[in-house]
Amino acid sequence: MAAHLVALALDAAAPAELARFWAGLLGRKACEQAEGVLLPGDRTQVSLLVVPGRAARVGPDRVHLHLTSADEDDQPRTVAAALRLGGRHLDVGQRPEEGHVVLADPEGNAFCVIEAGNRFLAGCGLLGELACDGSRDVGVFWSRALGWPLVWDQDEETAIQSPHGGTKIAWGGPPLHPRTGADRQRFVLAPGAGDQQGEVERLVSLGATRLAVAHDGAVALADPDGTPFTLLPR
Repeated sequence: MAAHLVALALDAAAPAELARFWAGLLGRKACEQAEGVLLPGDRTQVSLLVVPGRAARVGPDRVHLHLTSADEDDQPRTVAAALRLGGRHLDVGQRPEEGHVVLADPEGNAFCVIEAGNRFLAGCGLLGELACDGSRDVGVFWSRALGWPLVWDQDEETAIQSPHGGTKIAWGGPPLHPRTGADRQRFVLAPGAGDQQGEVERLVSLGATRLAVAHDGAVALADPDGTPFTLLPR
């Protein structure tokens, strides 16, 4: 059975502040847990998990979120809400004619508010996409790891989506950003059938690499691009 995507984890120097930001922006309830603050989604919206972490930000983010807009008035409302909650505008070289707005959350994580009418994200919900730096091979790996079908596979770019619909996870293909520091964002998985060791072996057979075992029993692995992720004990 495929692994279950529990959440996208975000390292934060001030986890409570970052959790308040994303809870307010996404309209979610913050649930404190031993490992951090969970902002639950549902079977169509990926959950976020804000965890303590003080690794320095080096280079561009490897994952950034895309929020969708239901209509023309929705995008400025979302941008205004983000700024009110502690976000800021971010210049990444976007051109004036591009319709999306690039922002950063209080910890500097980049995200985009996409304009209304974007066909690729139509019907994906507010958290429309996790846009990742990665190769085609890693998109295929995650499709098999999660049991999510490929919904885009062109020109080395890939995207997957839960069979239930909702948030897409996409990889932009080459050239990839050089890995210059610790990743501050990572996927957190749980074994689909409850057998952690069997799931580790399955993920390794698909192309993952074992990295370490944490004190709580979670296993750190890396996908074929070398991007770390975590498999929980249960």
